[in-house]
Amino acid sequence: MIPVPTGARVWLATGYTDMRRGFPTLALQVQEVLRKDPLSGHLFVFRGRRSDLVKVIWHDGQGACLFTKRLERGRFIWPSVAGEAVTISPAQMSYLLSGIDWRNPQEAQRPTRIG
Repeated sequence: MIPVPTGARVWLATGYTDMRRGFPTLALQVQEVLRKDPLSGHLFVFRGRRSDLVKVIWHDGQGACLFTKRLERGRFIWPSVAGEAVTISPAQMSYLLSGIDWRNPQEAQRPTRIG
C-alpha cells in the first residue's frame, strides 16, 4: 500500500490513459487536462484501456514517484465520467488497488465452522 500522507487527496483521472507514459507525461496530463498541480503532494491515479492496469503518480516533496499495479484477474472499477477528475479517500484507493468495488465495498462471507 502506498503511504498516503495526512492531508493528501487521491484523484482518479477518468477515462483511460496510454500506459506507455511515464511521470513527466502523466504530470503534464494532470496539469493540462485535470487542471491540478502534479507537485502538490496529492496522488493521481490513471488506468489503461483494458482496465487491468493502473499507474499512480505522486511527488513526495523530495522526488517523483510512479507506482504501477496490474490485476491478474478482473478489472479496476472506474467512474464513467470522462474528462474530469474524481476524488476518493485513501481507504477507497486501498479497495481500488485490491480490485474491490470502492464505491460499495462488501465484506466477504467467512465460514463460521471448519469442515
